[in-house]
Amino acid sequence: MTAVTPVDEMVVGLPEVRLRPYVDRYIGYRERADVPLVRRETAGVFVVLILGWGAPLDVTDPRSAERGVRRADSFVAGTFDGWCTTRTVGVGEGVELLLSPLTARRVLGLPLGELTNRAVSVGQLPGGWLDRLRCRLAEAPDWPRRFALLDLTLAARLAASPPVDARLDWAWRWLVGSGGRGAVGALATELGWSRRHLAARFRQEIGLPPKTAARLLRFERARAALASADAPTGTASSGRVVDWAEVAARCGYYDQSHLIRDFHQFAGATPAALLAARPTG
Repeated sequence: MTAVTPVDEMVVGLPEVRLRPYVDRYIGYRERADVPLVRRETAGVFVVLILGWGAPLDVTDPRSAERGVRRADSFVAGTFDGWCTTRTVGVGEGVELLLSPLTARRVLGLPLGELTNRAVSVGQLPGGWLDRLRCRLAEAPDWPRRFALLDLTLAARLAASPPVDARLDWAWRWLVGSGGRGAVGALATELGWSRRHLAARFRQEIGLPPKTAARLLRFERARAALASADAPTGTASSGRVVDWAEVAARCGYYDQSHLIRDFHQFAGATPAALLAARPTG
């Protein structure tokens, strides 16, 4: 894997206030890669929307070539339960959004079960509105006007879309609030649904069954804990030893081996390897 080159420009924009329950930020970027730049992207129970112009990207899921997309400057990646890679060369520019599953369901106008473990060029999605939005973003003269255009477009999409089932919305918030620790059986009981019905609704609307979504929420919590300022920042080779068992217990894992298995599946590496590869200074 080639070394990651610095991003030439990154601009973070906050959506207007009424959108912040749905979108926490916009990330505008401009990046030059003179040689092929390959990144390993971790799994997540979120939807990635890239609206770009310039150098295209390849998105590859090592489990199946059919799940990825080739030479796309703009794409949507649904909820993934495994890591994938991106590859690009040249100068790329665009905006990245990370959307919660139920927000993405309303903005995109389709059940996320249709995008599970898939990256799809925006040109393949119905209506063509995302491709038109990409062109307007590329033509805008600066980042503030691009972010304002995103505000207008997303507000209109949300206003025109029906709200999701209130019970499903509550179930998702319950699972997120528990950090993935809540028992799926208890969640089904709270809703008055069978576990089978709960799993079917999650697969259709969120793209993953609730048990997998809970695992990914725990994984995100563990990854954030390792990246946080108060987490151990070294390895045994630098004279500091991470108590992985303590990290596992704090993030809701049964034991250290459980934590490591999830990191292998969702990040393609052990937590120690990811920590060692983190830039310092």
